[in-house]
This record gives sequence, C-alpha cells and structure tokens, in this order.
Amino acid sequence: MEREIVIEGVKIGRKYPPFVVAEMSGNHNQSIDKALAIVRAAAEAGVNALKLQTYTPDTITLDVKNDDFFVKDSKSLWKGSYLYELYQQSYTPWEWHKPIIERCKQLGLICFSTPFDESSVDFLETLNVPCYKIASFENNHLPLLRRIAVTGKPVIISTGLARVSELHEAVETLRSHGTKDIILLKCTSSYPADPINANILTIPHMRELFGCKVGLSDHTLGIGVSVASVVLGTTFIEKHFTLSRSDGGIDSEFSLEPEEMKALVVETKRAWQSLGKVSYEFSEKEKNNLQFRRSIYISKDLKSGDILTKENLRVVRPGYGLHPRYFEQLIGKKVSCNLKKGTAVNWDLIVN
Repeated sequence: MEREIVIEGVKIGRKYPPFVVAEMSGNHNQSIDKALAIVRAAAEAGVNALKLQTYTPDTITLDVKNDDFFVKDSKSLWKGSYLYELYQQSYTPWEWHKPIIERCKQLGLICFSTPFDESSVDFLETLNVPCYKIASFENNHLPLLRRIAVTGKPVIISTGLARVSELHEAVETLRSHGTKDIILLKCTSSYPADPINANILTIPHMRELFGCKVGLSDHTLGIGVSVASVVLGTTFIEKHFTLSRSDGGIDSEFSLEPEEMKALVVETKRAWQSLGKVSYEFSEKEKNNLQFRRSIYISKDLKSGDILTKENLRVVRPGYGLHPRYFEQLIGKKVSCNLKKGTAVNWDLIVN
C-alpha cells in the first residue's frame, strides 16, 4: 500500500486532486522583479507549488570551450551555445532564493527546488525547503542522490533518459540512505516534447514496478497530455511557467502562460473528479432526466375495448410509460377504459 505523502500540509495521492507545480527555471531572464512577478502569477493560477533550480555555472559544468561542451543538435532550442554560457544565462542567483521563498509563503505557495550538486543541497537545507526534485539529467548522479536522501525529505524524480535498471539504482540509492517518500515523474527529455513520444501508459506500470507515487514532468505544448495522465493515476504534475512566451526566456518556448496554467489546474482537477468508481448506476442528478428517456404512450384517443396498433401506440419522450421493450407485446391487446392521446401506458390499462 502506498504511503501518504504530505508536503507542508498538502496531501499527495490518488485520493486528492493532482499536485500542480509551476517550474520557473530560467524564465526570469536574470531579473529578480520578473522572478517575483512569476511567483505572483503562479499563485493566481492556483498551482500548489513553485519550483526553482539551484546551481551556478561552476557547479553544473566546466568553463571549457571545446566540442564536448558545445550544443551541436540543430533541433535544440539551445543550439550554438557552450554549456557554461548557457547556464550563465539561465541560473537563478542563490541570493534570490530566500526572497522568492518568502514571497511564495506570503501567497500561499509551497516552494522547493532542484539542486544540481551536493553544495546546492547544503545551501537549500539552510532555507529549510520541504522536499527535493531530481532532474532527469541528474537521476544518475548518485552522490547527489545520497546527499539528498540523508535529509529524509520527500524526493521527486524525473525519469527521462533513465533505463529501468538505472531507475532501480536511483530509487534504491535513495531508500537505502534515508528517503521514505518518493514520487517518480514520467518525463520525455526533449524540449518541447512531441506527445507521440510521451508514452504516458508507462505511468501505472512505474507505480506498480517501484511501489511509489507517480506523476508527470510535462514538456509538451499545451495541457492535453497532463490532463490525460490523470486518468492513469498521476498525482503530481510539473510544467514550466512563464509570464509570456514572447519574453524569450530560456525555456519559454515550452512553458505555459498564466491563463494556460490556470486551465491546467482546473482541467486536471476535473479529470480527477471524473474518475469516481466503476459504476453503471445513474446519479441522483441524472434521475431528474429520466423524463427524457423513451417510453410507450397512447398517440390517439381510444375507447374502452379498442385494439392497440402501431397507429395509436408510440414510443416517445417522456419516460413515464412502459419500457419500449414491451411495444410489440402490446400490439393487438385491448384497452380496459377510455384513454386520451398522451396517456402513459401501464399494465392496468390493458385487458388481461
């Protein structure tokens, strides 16, 4: 049985609406004012949490300009950049973390981060973050996982680029070093991701295979994939967030704008509400609409003893008469009294 995970009072699990996270990443464009505006917009969109990324260029890569450190993929959003320069543009200054976290608290948002090395975890521990996220590109960084695990806090792991054996290794590393609460996020590590590569049917398989809660780190455009994932048991959804894609943030091309994020929150909750249980009964509200079903009615004035025919008997709305299954059985029967057009047929009106 899955453990119930609680992050700052918010319960996460299939009994609750999906926990929705707005990922700021580098969409602040190196402006603290814009970062704080993103926080406010996320709160107004109704998400549960805002997520940061904690690194510096020097903690994530080397200041080296050779082919290994150059983004060569012609389809990449970041093609033509050296890694060090790319991370100079996108990192969130560490001195911003405290004011961002404080603004989140003021607005009722949970705030946590993705650390990219052990020193990042040490720093985030001084800020008392409630949980940690491990990025897809870091899920093989076992020293980082061990450092996070000893905090004992819940850990969310994106699974992009990891084979099943590597996920087993990551999960076992966390569990063996102190982590009790793990959420695995199905993730397609391309930016933006094509829905055809999302393979969200993996989500329930992951839950059974690893015995933990599951969710989605969604890099596709729009909200369709996230909404669909709820049907498969998603309890946690993460989407990149920007004030406007026209701002040109580092991840803006596959980020949601405020109205889209608001729609994500609303529609994933509706999807969750719709799951219900296996049932072929109709609800109390549906009972009021039984009148719109078909049933059998007298369609012409009749006198006692008249014979029912296809000309004086009809299957019509509303549904207060006999079920249409009896229509053929009634043909040729006599009526027991005078009947007006529009009378609902019942067995008391039929001779014998």
